[in-house]
Amino acid sequence: MAIVLDGNTKVLVQGATGHQGTFHIGAMLQFGTKVVAGVTPGKSGQSVHSVPVFESCAEAVAKTGANTSLVFVPAAFTKDAVFEALDAGLKTVIVITEHVPVHDCMEFVHYARYKGATVIGPNCPGAASPAHKAKVGILPGHIFKPGSVGIASRSGTLTYEIVSALTEAGVGQSTCIGLGGDPVVGTTFVDALRMFNADPETEAIVLVGEIGGTAEEEAARFVEEHVKKPVFAYIAGRTAPEGKRMGHAGAIVSRGMGTAQSKMDAFKKAGVEVARFPTDVAVLVKRAV
Repeated sequence: MAIVLDGNTKVLVQGATGHQGTFHIGAMLQFGTKVVAGVTPGKSGQSVHSVPVFESCAEAVAKTGANTSLVFVPAAFTKDAVFEALDAGLKTVIVITEHVPVHDCMEFVHYARYKGATVIGPNCPGAASPAHKAKVGILPGHIFKPGSVGIASRSGTLTYEIVSALTEAGVGQSTCIGLGGDPVVGTTFVDALRMFNADPETEAIVLVGEIGGTAEEEAARFVEEHVKKPVFAYIAGRTAPEGKRMGHAGAIVSRGMGTAQSKMDAFKKAGVEVARFPTDVAVLVKRAV
């Protein structure tokens, strides 16, 4: 079953003919993902790695049955691209683009909820379900191993490090979701927890958080009240000074709010084991599964 992606995932890539789109269509096909269409206005009739390119999402969906969009278009055009995907009936939209204006993101996240669709990102690496040979995004395919651990993360590179450590420890993954590090994202930790908690393929859950915002504290409350599976966490930015942004737009501590300590305290109160270093996550998980 997994979450978000499965064997029925058929991917359409918006921005297919650009450098990133072209490269990652090849990488996704190599992983086994069903990439069925690309969309680049003005380049209909071309193909990328033998994947046909269409003028619009509506045309691509009608001719290929695509149900998931991967967005690589520049930030200034991302809002329009997501709206087009949602209006074409796509139920999952994964937005890799960074530097998307906050108000644009607020608009398309709200519209996705109205349309009953799932948005992941923006500014995220995407998602992968290795047992179903479905990877949608820029995550490196060789680090994954089919298994029963669900991962949701605000950090792309920490996701790779933790997944790689799990795989080296012999612990596979059911689904890995990069949520994105912006202040507004389409899918939150609570959304991911709700899906993992209901997923029979997932036996344990790993949350990779960072300083800034209250997403981790909200996740801790949800775990305490609803989640029956083991949950593990890592929080990046423990040594970050107040007022200093650490990489992501959403990773900023101000007025004592959103600190690493407050997040670790919330997780510990909820019974979530918190790793001191990213590689320690694999040690904690292996003891439990």
